[in-house]
Amino acid sequence: SALASREEMVRNGKLTTIIFIRDRNPKGQEVSGYIDYALRLKSEPFEPYFERKKRLLPKPSDLSYYNWETQTCTSNSSPNFQVIADSETGLLFKNKRDRKVINVDPKANPGDNSTRTEIKTTEYMQVVIYDHMTRRKN
Repeated sequence: SALASREEMVRNGKLTTIIFIRDRNPKGQEVSGYIDYALRLKSEPFEPYFERKKRLLPKPSDLSYYNWETQTCTSNSSPNFQVIADSETGLLFKNKRDRKVINVDPKANPGDNSTRTEIKTTEYMQVVIYDHMTRRKN
């Protein structure tokens, strides 16, 4: 899986990854959000996701979460990213280590040292992975 292949680099801090997921929750409501992969890796076991025994869904505690039915909207900065809500550009995530900004607008360039990868999947409505290579200041 796309996430399993990134796990080691994310765990050792060379890569920071934001996962955008849009899908239906167990109640059938459409939810979407941005997940800080490194933070989730630290806080829960990922084997069930890798083995497709469990579905990875955004939570209100993630970087950004939106429930389309209840219109619940939350955003939280993480140890890796600061969430910036910009009225003109929408949602931006600033990497706390190198202070580079990741733009998640599909029409925009994701930013310095960042890439946007749309994942083809039948399991979720939409999955996009934003990778950011961090340059550590020595």
